[in-house]
Amino acid sequence: MAKTASTLAPSSKPRETGPKAVAKRTFGYALLIFFALIFIMPFVLSAVTAFKSLPDIQENPVSLIADPEHGGWTTEGIEGLNTSQVRLPRWTLNSVIVTVFVVLLRITFGSLAGYALARMRFPGRGFIFALILAVQAIPAIVLAIPRFMVMRQLGIINTYVGMIVPLAFDAFGIFLMKQFFEQLPRELEEAAAIDGASTWQTFTKVMLPLAAPGLIALTILSTQGTWNEFLHILIARIGEPELATLPVGLAGITAAFGEAQPWNTIVAGALITIIPIAIVFFVFQRYFVQGVAASAAKG
Repeated sequence: MAKTASTLAPSSKPRETGPKAVAKRTFGYALLIFFALIFIMPFVLSAVTAFKSLPDIQENPVSLIADPEHGGWTTEGIEGLNTSQVRLPRWTLNSVIVTVFVVLLRITFGSLAGYALARMRFPGRGFIFALILAVQAIPAIVLAIPRFMVMRQLGIINTYVGMIVPLAFDAFGIFLMKQFFEQLPRELEEAAAIDGASTWQTFTKVMLPLAAPGLIALTILSTQGTWNEFLHILIARIGEPELATLPVGLAGITAAFGEAQPWNTIVAGALITIIPIAIVFFVFQRYFVQGVAASAAKG
């Protein structure tokens, strides 16, 4: 019996321990560390720049050490965020409002449309899905002017509605949820139908809970995209500075300070913008990877 169990157990390849294998692993790790440093370097440089003086930034723009001759380390970049021209609390509130509502609407519409395209059979289903894929291939800048004209005709320019509703419909979110729902076994729906569940009950009570990894992946991607959205917010609140979000508000800091380029203040504001997204990603990283991997398996 023991022999049979050992025969059926999956065989694991022993790890090589020779000098050649050690050198190979060392080279692989060194290569990974090298590319990791390349990706991390811009973020580290930004963090350092936020605590350097403007003359130091001009003289040593890529230095990771503050020059004592130019004042050394300083908090003047962060202090620059607490001025009348920089409405950081207001911009943060606008970003939170827009991001929360857009993410909730994307989850709702993406899951409903994704389930319909994955499970229901109706005329034009393939054509509709092809249009959704085609929308993903269109650059956002191409749709900026037509979107602005539509919003102006609807009278939602310079309103939260105009900032939220056009972003609520996301082609990638529909594609992601469709691919995820297609991974779930149809036997679950058949069992629910035998028990007398309606289509809506099957969707909400059976399929949607099983699609939690996909929903989490969509939530993270939507949060990141909406929080950093610039172009649409710029045209949607073109005549109302109070409705600016963090990316749009920070982009206007240069104009607020006149001809001077307050790079330390701009970078400090950018770091504050990054922190919430970084927290969300690291907290839900495991679910994000699971959701993306499952939705991409069939595609």
